[in-house]
Amino acid sequence: MPHILIVDDDATMRDALAEVVVDLGHTACLAADGLSALALLDTEPVSAMFLDLRMPGIDGLEVLRRLRARPKAPAVTVLTAHATASNTIEAMRLGAFDHLTKPIGRADLAQVLQRMLSSVAEPGASFPAEEAEAIIGSSEAMRTVQKTIGVLADSDATVLITGETGTGKEVVARAIHEHGLRHDRPFVAVNCAAIPVDLLESELFGHARGAFTGATADRDGAFRQAAHGTLFLDEIGDMDMAMQAKILRALQERVVVPVGGKPVPVDVRVIAATHRDLQRSVREGSFREDLFYRLHVVPIHLPPLSARIADIVPLAEYFLTRVAAGKRLSADAAALLIRFAWPGNVRELKNAMERAAVMVRGEYIHATDLAFLQDARSPQDSALEFDWPDEDLPSALARLEEMLIRRALRDSGNNRTDAARRLNVNRQLLYAKLKRYGIDVADSGRDTEAG
Repeated sequence: MPHILIVDDDATMRDALAEVVVDLGHTACLAADGLSALALLDTEPVSAMFLDLRMPGIDGLEVLRRLRARPKAPAVTVLTAHATASNTIEAMRLGAFDHLTKPIGRADLAQVLQRMLSSVAEPGASFPAEEAEAIIGSSEAMRTVQKTIGVLADSDATVLITGETGTGKEVVARAIHEHGLRHDRPFVAVNCAAIPVDLLESELFGHARGAFTGATADRDGAFRQAAHGTLFLDEIGDMDMAMQAKILRALQERVVVPVGGKPVPVDVRVIAATHRDLQRSVREGSFREDLFYRLHVVPIHLPPLSARIADIVPLAEYFLTRVAAGKRLSADAAALLIRFAWPGNVRELKNAMERAAVMVRGEYIHATDLAFLQDARSPQDSALEFDWPDEDLPSALARLEEMLIRRALRDSGNNRTDAARRLNVNRQLLYAKLKRYGIDVADSGRDTEAG
């Protein structure tokens, strides 16, 4: 019978998780802190482990780091009520099997436990303790991206990042570099669409002195400038066929030929990105099939911002903080941002926040300050339409909060556990909010949350 170790300083959470584990036919071992868990691993044959992130003493990531230094370690799923890009990436980088946000449903718990027991956990490696968080977002799509970054960061696998213009492809590429083993080496970005065709070869591969008119000195080129680091080829889908053949050779042989020079070996990780559908381009004959498969080793797709509703306000606040510390969004401004279509994606949101921060003198940015967005406004859901009266900020925030709760309940079929997950809050807080706003909910389905 598999032994499942549950590590959490919250006794209620420990007991709830243990109950589910036992119901599933396993033996539950409990630890209230990281040091107790490590000691218990010396005496119990643990097959899988649920590990809380925030605990007194040594936190979950430090436990994971020490655990992965052992010769043999169980599969570990990290649990947290406060998921960020940084702790998600770090947990996955250190070898975590998965990274889940509380509250955790019984079905989700059973599924991840089954997957852990059928896997073989491998030791991880060290990871920088402090990293600047560049990826903002707690939506399911972005958490999937964060987990993928953590898993592939230390490898040299070629990555192809796809997504609409402005979704943050270079941000993801830099995160892969910064969280990987090459983080202390160069990161060189080249926009293949912005460089004239006749200059791109020299830009990428370099040239020898005298190779052409104006070549008064040797030039390394981007491949050699990124030696032992990462080369980011942005908009590679816009590259012409002749250059595609040369890129393919460089990727296959790890050798570049400077214009007018001799072959030079290179050690560089390549990350490519494009807003185009490369598979369609292959079918149409405008992109080499062999190059596509050489690039498509690990694909990462970034969804449009309109599909990441939960990330819009956190991103806006992040951009405001970077431009003008102290600026805040009012409730009506946040509502406007949520219902706007964002055809320019994250880049458009960033530019809008920078503009508002410069033009608004007061502390709060209101919907009227974002009137420049209205011309392109595209409502996504009639339920998000507001008729904001002249009221103070606490009242407006309460109205927005109640609306979001009612929408989450509607979308979840009045299942409070699912609604809490959609809102990214714990179930107990949701219950308190339901009572505060007088929302009487008869669950259409039985609450199945474990904790």
